Amino acid sequence: MAKQNSNTILMIEPVAFGFNEQTAVNNYFQKKDDTAEATIQDKAHAEFEAMVQTLCGKGVNLIVVKDTIDPHTPDSIFPNNWISFHEDGRIAVYPMCAVNRRVERRVDILNQMVEDGFYIADILDYTASEAENRFLEGTGSMILDRANKVAYAALSERTNKELFLTFCKDFAYTPVYFHSYQTVGDKRLPIYHTNVMMCVADRYAIICLDTIDNADERKFVEKTLTDNGKEIIEITEQQMHNFAGNMLQVEGRDEVPYLVMSQSAYDSLTDDQRNRIRAYNEIISVAIPTIEKYGGGSARCMMAEVFIPRKL
Repeated sequence: MAKQNSNTILMIEPVAFGFNEQTAVNNYFQKKDDTAEATIQDKAHAEFEAMVQTLCGKGVNLIVVKDTIDPHTPDSIFPNNWISFHEDGRIAVYPMCAVNRRVERRVDILNQMVEDGFYIADILDYTASEAENRFLEGTGSMILDRANKVAYAALSERTNKELFLTFCKDFAYTPVYFHSYQTVGDKRLPIYHTNVMMCVADRYAIICLDTIDNADERKFVEKTLTDNGKEIIEITEQQMHNFAGNMLQVEGRDEVPYLVMSQSAYDSLTDDQRNRIRAYNEIISVAIPTIEKYGGGSARCMMAEVFIPRKL
C-alpha cells in the first residue's frame, strides 16, 4: 500500500509575495488593505522562515527554493498548485486559472532535484487545457488519499471535472467529486480550492461538511471517507474561514507523523477537536497571518509533498 505522508517537502521562499488581484476574483479568503508591498513581503518572509525552522526541528526534510524577482509571481509561495510528485516517479504539472500564476512553473527546480538524486520517470503535463479555460490546480483542487487511491475534488472554476477525471484515470485514483460552497455576503459561492475545506490524513479526515449543500453529495463523501477507514473530524464554516481545513499530515524524524496547520487554524479548533487529532499525531502550528491574509492560502498550500524516489 502506498504511503499517505511524505517526509520530504518542497517549499518556495518568497521574494515578492503580495496580494494577487487575479486570484482574488474567486478566492474569497484574500484580504486587501493599504499596507506597503515591501512590508507585506518582509512579514511573509519572516513567517516563511519561522515555518521552515519549525519543520526542520521536527526532522522534516525540506527542499527550499528561492523564488525569482522576474517574472513577478506573488503566489509562488503556494507550489502545490502547479506540481505534484508521485511514488512511481511520475510528476504532474497543472493548468492554472490566473495567468500570472502560470509562470510559477519552473523546469530548473526539477532539473536541480534530478541533480540532487531524485528519480523522475515521466512528466504528465496538463497545461495545454489553459487554452480552453479548463483548470486543475494540483493538490489545491484535489485531496489525495494516496494509501487508498481515492481523490476528492470540490468542482469550481479552478477544478474542472473532465480534467479531474483524466488525472484520476492517469494515476489510477477513484474519483469523488462534489460541490462545496461558502457564504460570501448574502450569497453561497463555490469554494476555490478543495484543500481549504478538507484534509485527509492516514487514519482520519478533517472536513467542513456544512459546505457541501447537496445532501446526497455530502452523504457520498462521508461514506467514502468512513469506508476507507477515516475517522471524520468535522469543522464549522467559521473554522474553515480560519483555515482549519487547510492542513497537511507530514512525517518527521523516524517516520513520526505530525499534522501541520496555521496558528489561526489551531486557535479556531475546540479542545475536543484538538484532542481527537492528537490521538493520532502531534500538532505543529505555525503563525502565518500575513500569508493567509494577502495570499488567501495557509500552511497546506505552502507545502508540495515529494514522493518521487531517490536513485539507487
